[in-house]
Amino acid sequence: MFRNQYDTDITTYSPQGRVHQIEYAMEAVKQGSAVVGLRSATHVVLATLKRSSSELASNQRKLFEIDSHVGIAIAGLTADARVLTRFMRAECHNHQYVYETPMPLSRLVLAVADKSQVATQRASKRPFGVGLLVAGYDTTGAHLYQTCPSGNYFEYEAFAIGARSQSAKTYLEKHFESFAALSLEELCRHAILALQETVASSKDTELTTRNTALAFVGRDTPWTMVEDDSVEEYLLVLDAEDELEEGDADAARQQPQQPPAAMDES
Repeated sequence: MFRNQYDTDITTYSPQGRVHQIEYAMEAVKQGSAVVGLRSATHVVLATLKRSSSELASNQRKLFEIDSHVGIAIAGLTADARVLTRFMRAECHNHQYVYETPMPLSRLVLAVADKSQVATQRASKRPFGVGLLVAGYDTTGAHLYQTCPSGNYFEYEAFAIGARSQSAKTYLEKHFESFAALSLEELCRHAILALQETVASSKDTELTTRNTALAFVGRDTPWTMVEDDSVEEYLLVLDAEDELEEGDADAARQQPQQPPAAMDES
């Protein structure tokens, strides 16, 4: 069950200076279903792929509202995510009560990172086996953060976590420079196309209204989740992309081929 004698306790370091339980928690994030996030100057969009244990079971929820101006998408252990969700909601409510203003995103993410880091150094705890993409809008603009079980956190223009997320990252790296000036509709389009890359590489599923969920937040736009039948209009972009690719392929086939140039006689 265990790899070696150094992974049975969170406070035990291997001779190489590694804490294996943190690595196991990071691996749980990598094995979770894919989550994609991207932001413009005014909005942030999250797109998630929901998993189901069987055809008879419901799909696992991946999006959670924290406050009207912030929400999260998860990859990893849902039980751990619910613990962090309750903590984040309490932090936002306490800040609103004391200061009568919404909690800044940077302060909220720092609190989550501190809580995650404490779980990596006490023998009575274990690391949270979940990664978060935190999306929100505050007085400083739109923000997208990633938190790790190790206690690290980073801010991104666009990012993806979970299984086969590298395919989505490749798509985002090609287009992220244009995201800042895009409208909310265009951001949602890119989010769906990036999420499609994660399932295209597996070749065993496709995006449907049952396994896809979308959420966005931004200026004058409270946290809004789009799930089930409501997400169908956003999935139409996939059909449009397929028709465009087919049209380009037909045009290439119909283009007359140039005859080879005659060789000059010497």
